[in-house]
Amino acid sequence: MPIREYQAKHRRKGCDKCRLPFERIERPGEQPLRQCPECGGALIRLISAPRVGASRSGADARAKSAGFHKLKKISKGEYEKIY
Repeated sequence: MPIREYQAKHRRKGCDKCRLPFERIERPGEQPLRQCPECGGALIRLISAPRVGASRSGADARAKSAGFHKLKKISKGEYEKIY
C-alpha cells in the first residue's frame, strides 16, 4: 500500500498535525485527503521521491552468476561495465 504525504495548504492556519508534513497509508484507488482529519483545514498532497537503493535480495549476485551484465552511466552516451 502506498504511503502518501500531506501538509496544510496554509501553514499558519493548520493544527499541530498538518502544519508539518505527515504520512498516511492509503489503499490503491482511495481518494486523497482534502481536509485535515484533526482540524478540517485544507491539505495539499506532497510529491516524494521513491526510495531506490542497492538490491538486498541478492538479485545482483544471481544476475551476475546467470551471465547478465550491469552497466553504470558515466556521462551522456557513456556507460561503464560493473560486471
